[in-house]
Amino acid sequence: MLDNKNSYLSHWMEGTGPAAETVISSRVRLARNLKDFSFPYLADESSNLEVQSLVEKAVESQGEDMIDFSIVKMDYIPPVIKQVMMEKHLISPLLAKESRNSGVYLRKDEAVSIMINEEDHLRIQAIFPGLQLEKAWEEAGRYDNLLEESLDYSFHERYGYLSSCPTNVGTGMRASVMLHLPGLIITRQFNRILGALSQVGLAFRGLYGEGTEIIGNLVQISNQITLGQTEEEIIRSLLSVTRQIIEQENRSCQALLNSNRDKIKDRALRSLGLLRHAHLISSKEAMNLISDLRLGFELGLVEGLERRLLNELLILIRPAYLQIVAERELDENERDLERARQLRKRLEVAVV
Repeated sequence: MLDNKNSYLSHWMEGTGPAAETVISSRVRLARNLKDFSFPYLADESSNLEVQSLVEKAVESQGEDMIDFSIVKMDYIPPVIKQVMMEKHLISPLLAKESRNSGVYLRKDEAVSIMINEEDHLRIQAIFPGLQLEKAWEEAGRYDNLLEESLDYSFHERYGYLSSCPTNVGTGMRASVMLHLPGLIITRQFNRILGALSQVGLAFRGLYGEGTEIIGNLVQISNQITLGQTEEEIIRSLLSVTRQIIEQENRSCQALLNSNRDKIKDRALRSLGLLRHAHLISSKEAMNLISDLRLGFELGLVEGLERRLLNELLILIRPAYLQIVAERELDENERDLERARQLRKRLEVAVV
């Protein structure tokens, strides 16, 4: 990922897996802290350094079981690389800003990452394409168990895993799905779903989590509470709700197709035309055009594309990645130029 500017593909972008036409990715993240150590935001540098050292030893002690992991230390990489990793959802926005004895272990396929000294001592994350929450939980849990063989976690018999944030106390699990919901949003049915989500303990966010807006009809849905529920219950609840949303999205898209087939096709093809020929394009405009193009593709109105390419474009157009491609820092206007150039290049293969 760090050595090849063309290596922007992570496993979750492949466009495979169940319900991949609607679910872009499934992610499970486990928050863990080490016993007898202050939480990272209260700890001094020597304490965080000791935590980092203990985690490194724990990973090394697993030998072949974790041989595919390599560590990236935040102190020693440029900000643009941190930003790319955040754009690819490999690390959190907080870790991208933090550089005090923090780091991340990345598995070779980038499906699993283990963040060190973020908000908690450890954030073990697994992210897979399509609706694969159980697979993500299985993988995150596997590495959690391996690390726990060498690390003494902070655990309370009544409250479960302890965390710096009260909402993570308990299982320490955050499970989420990234959904593309143009049908529900275009037909203005999504607001009705939002009220129901909070009633079942789920929350919605934009592409990069809390505080980010919904752009390109991309929505993250995740559990809000980890205390008082088992991991099985969290996964089961999110799976159930996600499947219901998928069903409603499919109905909305079919209704759009039945009543406005020509308009939807025209909208998708106009979006493709702009993406293939624009000289300047902002990130927000590109996201919305890619969403329209994706809708046309999923409804069978646009041919010559692959779902994987549409997922890759979500990363290709981001500010930091554009600077990696250009091999220099870019101002806003230069990023709009480079973004348009990359889109033209990647969409040359599309035929209609």
